[in-house]
Amino acid sequence: MSGQYRAYLVGENGVFRGAEAFEAPSDTSALAVAQRFTRRGDVEVWQLGRKIGKLKGPWPPEA
Repeated sequence: MSGQYRAYLVGENGVFRGAEAFEAPSDTSALAVAQRFTRRGDVEVWQLGRKIGKLKGPWPPEA
């Protein structure tokens, strides 16, 4: 059974700049899926109110 997750793109000042919703079967899988969003910067992965982790993106981020 898959769970609902969100990958939030984190700006330089720590403010969320955008979000992508997706489904994954586990927290580990969710982190793997969210890795693709890191090309645009740091990403925080959440499931509802539970923070799963933070992934570091390249610096400077790609446009």
